[in-house]
Parts: sequence; C-alpha cells; structure tokens
Amino acid sequence: MPPGFTIRHATEADRWEIAELIYISINHWYQIHGRGQLFQGGPHVADVFFEAYESLDPGCCIVAECNNSKRIMGSCFYHPRPLHVSLGIMAVHPNHWGSGTGKKLLDWIIDFSQQEDKPLRLTQSAINLDSFSLYNKAGFVPRQAYQDMFIEVPENGLDVTSDGDACVRDGRLEDVQQLAALEKRVSGITREQDYEFMIANELGYWGFSVYECSGSGELLGFLGSCAHPGCTMIGPGVSDNESVAESLLFHRLNAFAGKMAVFLIPVDAENLVQRLYSIGARNCELHFAQVLGDCQPYDGINMPTFMPETG
Repeated sequence: MPPGFTIRHATEADRWEIAELIYISINHWYQIHGRGQLFQGGPHVADVFFEAYESLDPGCCIVAECNNSKRIMGSCFYHPRPLHVSLGIMAVHPNHWGSGTGKKLLDWIIDFSQQEDKPLRLTQSAINLDSFSLYNKAGFVPRQAYQDMFIEVPENGLDVTSDGDACVRDGRLEDVQQLAALEKRVSGITREQDYEFMIANELGYWGFSVYECSGSGELLGFLGSCAHPGCTMIGPGVSDNESVAESLLFHRLNAFAGKMAVFLIPVDAENLVQRLYSIGARNCELHFAQVLGDCQPYDGINMPTFMPETG
C-alpha cells in the first residue's frame, strides 16, 4: 500500500528540495512527451520560484510530505490578492504521479479560496490533458486561450518600430494606483503588490514598462518581464488594445538582446499575432486562463506569465 502524506506549509528548509522537485517534474513531463527539457542548467535554476514567491508572498507555498520518508512528494504556490486567489506553479514528483497528491494540493487551495470568498485563477497548459482534467473536474472553466510564442532577439535588438514607441517608459511606484484601475477594467482583478514588486526589482531580474498616453498622461497598458535563467519570460501585462500591447512587447523584447524570450498572446488578438509572425516569432505551446468562480470577460489584451503567476 502506498505511503500516506501530510499537507503542510513549506519552510526555508524545503527550498532546495522544492527547486529540485519542480526541475525534475516539469522536465520529465516534457521529455516523455517528446518536447525536450523546459529547464536547463541544473535544479538550482528552478529556485527562482521559491526565491521570488517567498519575497512576494511569504509563507504561501504548501507541500505534500511523505509520512514514511519525510520527502516532498509535491508542492504548490498560491497568491491571495484583493479580488482573487491565484494558483501558481504546482509540481508532483514523477515517482508519485497518480497517487492523488496533486488533487489534495488543489483541494487545499480551493478550500482556502472559498474561505476567502474569492475566485481561484490559474494559467494552465492546454496540451497537458492530465493537468487539464484535474482542474476541469474541480470546476475550473477555460476563459481565454493563449498561444505561447518565442523569438530569438538579435544581439543588437529587434529592428522594428510601432506607432506608440514614444509612449513607452519604465514603470514607477507612483503608477501603481493607475495600474490597478487599468487591470480592474481589463481583467476584473487588481494586484498592487505585484506591480510594486516588479518595479522595485530588488531581486535584480525584473523589468517593467508602462504605456503613457501623450497629452493626457493616462496609462493604457503595462508589461513586466523576468530575465532569470530559470524563467526568461515576458509578462504579466494588460493593455487597452492590440496596438498598445505591441508597443510594450517590442520594448520589453529589446531588453532580451542576444537571448530567447517567451510570451503568451491571446489567440483572438489576430493583428498582434500576425505582426509577431512577421518579425520571426514562433509558437511553442498553448495555455488556458482558467477560473473557478466568477470571471469578468476580458475587455482588452491580457498577457499572463508563469512568474509571477498571479492573474
């Protein structure tokens, strides 16, 4: 009979075991499905999740600990926000796939979100049907589909321009209230601490840009990015329209000169998608925004990410 396990909060002592768990679990899934390793460089690169999330949301990670070996069988981060709870990266060791570990971790966070009386949101792979089924059976509903796109940015940056280039600038802490109002209108959520976290950039690998309408000073979009070796992604961000999203995305891409960057684009943002194809972007995966509970329809462009995955 398989050993039982206990759900508990993670501690600093679990940090490197969680990093190894994430590295092994995610890479193993991609490899057995013929897609190669997602993480490169060794398990230490996956520490970006514990490092960033413990800074952003201290104490908001749970683990399933084997009652016999005291080893961690699975882990999951979660992120309470004013209008929702977000489910972050969940990983179960391949040795324990099919043991019910993932379901118990999910049940714990569903119970937490219900106690908070808030919807639970996540960004989930559309090609991992086991994962999709886990969330779908629990009542999550896909609300938006995204195509994961990537591009190798030349050493001297992208030779592209957009109409709103002059409107893009670095984010400032005094922008936070405007950013919250913008995201509330576009996506129905706010996450002030996320904006502050990326703008302050105390960990040294974040970037954050805003689109400021010339004349009025109104902010029509924002876009973050993470340049850690374990997560070279652009996002999260929201924009009033595709043109604003394009200007922000081109600006953030040029911060990745000589590197590859990944970003998620709504599949129905057809003009933006075609523009990205025209500069050499390619597809690598599909994801869904899934919500358990109330969800306002998107009124603009939402670009999620996996770091920090709180929208």
